[in-house]
Amino acid sequence: MKKLYRLPAAAFLLLLNASLIFAADTAGQVEFSIRFFNRRIYYVQSDPILVQITITNNSPSSYRFKLADERAFSIDFDIRTMTNRTLPQADALVRKRTLNQHIFFREVAIESGESFSFVEDLRDYVSFAQPGSFRVRARVYPELIRTTSETLESNYLSLSLRPDVIQGPDGIPIEMDVATGAALVRQRLAPDEVVAYMLTARQESQWERFFLYLDLESMLSRDALQKRRYMAENEEGRRRMVMEYRHSLQNSVIDGDIVVIPTTFEILRTVYNNAEGNVTVLEKFRMRDYTELRQYVYYLEKKENYWHIVNYTMQGMGTEAND
Repeated sequence: MKKLYRLPAAAFLLLLNASLIFAADTAGQVEFSIRFFNRRIYYVQSDPILVQITITNNSPSSYRFKLADERAFSIDFDIRTMTNRTLPQADALVRKRTLNQHIFFREVAIESGESFSFVEDLRDYVSFAQPGSFRVRARVYPELIRTTSETLESNYLSLSLRPDVIQGPDGIPIEMDVATGAALVRQRLAPDEVVAYMLTARQESQWERFFLYLDLESMLSRDALQKRRYMAENEEGRRRMVMEYRHSLQNSVIDGDIVVIPTTFEILRTVYNNAEGNVTVLEKFRMRDYTELRQYVYYLEKKENYWHIVNYTMQGMGTEAND
């Protein structure tokens, strides 16, 4: 009789150990991965940053977990800078998780060899305030985020956020600086730096940079007739007029004095206060047998903390012989 009892006990212990080993192997065979759903160029404040989350069951048995209707109770994202600084949670996420409420969920069963995927927006979880490079990692809580510390951790993704784009005068975003390949954004330059930036861009035939600090609405409104036409238009008509004015500048149809390419330039004087200013520049244009000298005065206004060129005048200063 003793032998009859010993065998079942030994068999039970063997089965129990095998069951524990199998469970451990099953947990290790559940793969959790993330990837960008529609990878593109991302900006600080722009479209959603969609990440596809996939749980794959490579074990020989079913894998079950709870998925909350409000996904913030089943998943979280850890996003850090290259200096390992954690980005703050989005305000909406903090409010959602601190609210006293019922959490509704469903149980998901993934059979052996199958996968389950869903898509989340990183902006729902993390507050992005500055451009830069970041490392993204996700965590899934199979028993919900409030009831257990058990987690599945994903692979890392590299996320690059560029500064926000600005709208061009034709309503199309000026996204890229052709010279550097970086996002083109206005900087808080002084009036003389703005003028130098514009002239250098013209010398290098970089139209995107040339137009960056030109207030084309103010420029086309310098003419009284054009201004009356502009004011009489609706929003779409005004946008069309600005686009036409920009194209005319690029083709030297009108205001040819501002788009002609100077060989060299020298800033002679800068005068400004908190709202407006002017910059006087001597520009030289090398011809075949001589060099033409012109003196430009560029008028600027400060709008939204950035200086914009709103007008200009030009006066001929004679010529000088070429070396």
